[in-house]
Amino acid sequence: MPITRTIVTTLAGLLLLASAVAGVAAADTKSHKVAIQVDQNDPAIMNLALNNAANIMEYYKAKGEDVQIEVVAYGPGLHMFRDDTSPVKDRLRQMSEFSFPSSIKFAACNNTKEGMEKREGHAITIVPQASLVPSGAVRLMELQEDGWSYLKP
Repeated sequence: MPITRTIVTTLAGLLLLASAVAGVAAADTKSHKVAIQVDQNDPAIMNLALNNAANIMEYYKAKGEDVQIEVVAYGPGLHMFRDDTSPVKDRLRQMSEFSFPSSIKFAACNNTKEGMEKREGHAITIVPQASLVPSGAVRLMELQEDGWSYLKP
């Protein structure tokens, strides 16, 4: 009986050690979050922002780490997400479809959209990959307050 008890105690200790090591390994898996600002109606800036996002996704994918990216457009940069004027519409669709396991989101400023609609005298459609947020500037603030890194190409 003492040998059996010793074996059981040793096995139980090994199981506890294994679960502790697994917990430390899981805790070491880092999640990264970056907000990318686009506030210019410039195709080069829009493509640079998307290149940055793609490079960030690839980097962390190669490391086996999660990354969340949110591209926030407001002011003149909203043209990035306008269905009628976006010079990067095809790239937005492609990046949305192929971002798994990383996560990329596109946030369009509703304040800017409403201002453009008023000035232009007609409704504006946003690309389906983008979601409207009340304010692009506020969205960037909230993401940073939640610990997101910030990038402005």
